[in-house]
Amino acid sequence: MRGILYCYMRQADKVEQFKQDPSPQKCLHSIFHLDTGDEILSYGDYSHIQINAVSLFLLYLVEMISSGLQIIYNTDEVSFIQNLVFCVERAYRVPDFGIWERGSKYNNGSTELHSSSVGLAKAALEAIDGFNLFGNQGCSWSVIFVDLDAHNRNRQTLCSLLPRESRSHNTDAALLTCISYPAFAVDDDALFHQAMDKIVRKLKGKYGFKRFLRDGFRTALEDENRRYYKPAEIKLFDGIECEFPVFFVYMIIDGVFRGNSEQVKEFEALLDPLLFVAFDGCPVIPEYYHVPADFVDAEKLNPNSQKRFPSNCGRDGKIFLWGQALYIICKLLVEELISPKDIDPLHRYVHRSDQRNICMRYSNQGPLDNDTVIHVALIAESQRLQVFLNTYGIQTQTPQQVEPIQIWPQQELVKAYLHLGVHEKLGLSGRPDRPIGCLGTSKIYRILGKTVVCYPIVFDLSDFYMSQDVMLLIDDIQNALQFIRQYWKMKGRPLFLVLIREDNIRGSRFIPILDMLASFKNGNVAGVKVHVDRLQTLISGAMVEQLDFLRINESEVIPEFHSFEELEVPKHSKVNRQSSIPIADREKLPEINIAEWKARPTYEILQKLNDCTCLASQAMLLSVLIKREGPNFITKEGIASDFMERIYRKAGSNKLWSVVRLAASLLGKIVDSLAPSITNALVQGKQVTLGVFGHEEAVISNPLSPGVIKDILYSKCSPYDDREAVLQQELVIHIGWIVSNTPQLFSGMLKIRVGWIIHAMRYELQIRSGDQPETDIYQLSPSEIKQLLLCILQPQQSGRCWLNRRQIDGSLNRNPSGFYDRVWQILERTPSGIIVAGNFLPQQPTLSDMTMYEMNFSLLVEDMLRNISQPEYRQIIVELLMVVSVILERNPEFEFQEKVDLDNLVKEAFSYFQRDQSRLLGAEKQDDMSAFYNTPPLGKRGTCSYLTKAVMNLLLETEVKPSSDDPCSIS
Repeated sequence: MRGILYCYMRQADKVEQFKQDPSPQKCLHSIFHLDTGDEILSYGDYSHIQINAVSLFLLYLVEMISSGLQIIYNTDEVSFIQNLVFCVERAYRVPDFGIWERGSKYNNGSTELHSSSVGLAKAALEAIDGFNLFGNQGCSWSVIFVDLDAHNRNRQTLCSLLPRESRSHNTDAALLTCISYPAFAVDDDALFHQAMDKIVRKLKGKYGFKRFLRDGFRTALEDENRRYYKPAEIKLFDGIECEFPVFFVYMIIDGVFRGNSEQVKEFEALLDPLLFVAFDGCPVIPEYYHVPADFVDAEKLNPNSQKRFPSNCGRDGKIFLWGQALYIICKLLVEELISPKDIDPLHRYVHRSDQRNICMRYSNQGPLDNDTVIHVALIAESQRLQVFLNTYGIQTQTPQQVEPIQIWPQQELVKAYLHLGVHEKLGLSGRPDRPIGCLGTSKIYRILGKTVVCYPIVFDLSDFYMSQDVMLLIDDIQNALQFIRQYWKMKGRPLFLVLIREDNIRGSRFIPILDMLASFKNGNVAGVKVHVDRLQTLISGAMVEQLDFLRINESEVIPEFHSFEELEVPKHSKVNRQSSIPIADREKLPEINIAEWKARPTYEILQKLNDCTCLASQAMLLSVLIKREGPNFITKEGIASDFMERIYRKAGSNKLWSVVRLAASLLGKIVDSLAPSITNALVQGKQVTLGVFGHEEAVISNPLSPGVIKDILYSKCSPYDDREAVLQQELVIHIGWIVSNTPQLFSGMLKIRVGWIIHAMRYELQIRSGDQPETDIYQLSPSEIKQLLLCILQPQQSGRCWLNRRQIDGSLNRNPSGFYDRVWQILERTPSGIIVAGNFLPQQPTLSDMTMYEMNFSLLVEDMLRNISQPEYRQIIVELLMVVSVILERNPEFEFQEKVDLDNLVKEAFSYFQRDQSRLLGAEKQDDMSAFYNTPPLGKRGTCSYLTKAVMNLLLETEVKPSSDDPCSIS
């Protein structure tokens, strides 16, 4: 352990770079020279980024120190370990190469998000949170801190990924290390059994477990001179994968830990014949069993018929150390020479609900409590607001009344944590500037002798404009409380500060806020039990975190922090419940034509800006100036960007949402939790695309940093409409929340195309408006945007016409159940492939490279459909593919001999439809397909009947291929 630490610390510069940009070219190396600790291979020569390796080191560091060993000797090493924790905290959004060092199943150099890596990171974070690296004799400066919210994101990501290992690995033996010994990372028994059953069912063999399906490692057909495989090469390894006895050992250890003697006996019986005796008489476990080259063809023809031979481990002094070490542990456990708690002093193998708190001074580990009561303190911004609320029976406190307790915004807490792990000699800057989530703000902090409480980020004025929508604020408060209730696992009760500002009760905002405060008083908010009391009373039952790292040496400068100040108001003044500036209806619409002013000279724009009082017009004119002259251009009101900031604030207070969005976009605003929201969608097996409908989109398949996402949004959206970039941010936040809490609303949607979803929302507004002018989506409040999104995600009502249904479903990219499996079956009978809208899906190497149930195949089908520009036409194509599948299923003698052009089939079906329309209704033929789109799919003259006719004509025009399974064929 000291040797690994030594190697890691020599790469402290890489740790610092990885914290800021977690990329494969800036990570810690995974292999070092055994004698010197030097780097051996460059990033180009080896797959170094392996989150599971660093996580395993941290996990066993805690396990071994807990057993009484001393491993960490000084504060330099403590600071370095703390920085390793900062790296591992982001495992939920860092694709890596995984335990097998190959990334995706195709071994083509691409990384993926792996369940085994995220699970080990979760386990390591749980183990090291609040742990003292100097053991029971340690002091406050040797304690490790973990971001609770980051840990919880890893937990959520793991639960979403399982039972899959990654996008390309449907299952993997590496998951055994995650769900069982040593990580024990899964708290849900049902999820554990689901993952375990899948591993055993798909990977278990006579000689061990396959690592994963179509794994070419050490097979006779693998070319060892090439690092990466060629496209479709993994098909060669199907059925001849090496089998690894070490996973039988894992199953024996798992059986011992779980008290399952039947499992222990079963896998002991399977393992014993696979061992052989070394020259010194000790049993040795081979690394793998393989099919020799001479037997490969016979094995493929008749699976499991050929004898496999062991690797040469155990001969010539070669030992498979990983397997041999586990075998020794396994034998010691089975013979009861050691107990599970001897190799797991942290008791991670004990179910979370049965775990007791670890008996260490600074430990933060505790059991999950599903009946958490959240303590709530209501804080009024000013005394006059307190008096006003008191008239309605709402008891609050002001910041002055809670003294000496200080109330901080979460940014000040972030500022305090910037000092955690700082080490100048190693070049480590400490905790990255990341927001503190609502679990982190539910604790009480002792900082430099002060008692500090923080209000959650949802109350932060400096946050994105979404917080200015009081209905969305209420929704966010309820969601935060439900989240804390579900995931709080600390000692003590969570403390939730509700910050009430005067602006919250102005105008129409007052009644919803009053209703929410009344529900707090009643002790139940959205199904969450709450207890409201004075802050001083609630402190005794809360979780207290000591931030002693802020000042270790007397010579260090004490950081300055700014607490939330009470609003200064004139004595005896009353709260003004009217909006600060009355909104005239004429102010909602601009007074100018922006297209005309773009061609005007700058001095004319400045003159008009000085004379203009309409916020919308001011924002538009400023947008022209900022794009032309830059954000630092001087106007009568000061720097252009500062002027736009004031417009942004004023428009937010007056609910001019279109103006707010324009100003936010030009100021380059970015919402918090953007990256985690996208990650939430990705781990549910979705892809996310950003970009304007009808224009180029950026496809996101792996988690990205907020900065990269911001660049994509503003580069893809702003050229077409400045407001689109921030509207799509709103949608991403809402989608991330919905897909985590109500994933069934995204059923059938593999690719979440945000620009297309906005297009669907515009369709819905158009349908609702009827004969009235259509509502501009940019003028809707954030809460109305969320409700509109939830509305279109609901299954469409039967009362809608078929054109509207196809428009909405096509915009959402929603497909019927089993759609991708049916496309696979079509491809099996289409040697020349399928083409639509210029995109070609070939039969080979697709069928050789992938499997039917693989997510990457589904994504390939979505990629084939990406160029279709009309949502309703996309749905017709989906219906066509379902029709083709049914026809081929019922007619096994049919096979397409030529390339299948789906566009031509739809054109032919439409021509049959027009022919019937002209014959029955006397309608003239026209190019407009609206009537066809508005036709029900089923029925005598439904769209499916015309599509079927077109498909049958194409099949009958070509040579019919007899099927060997046809019972009517004559031999």
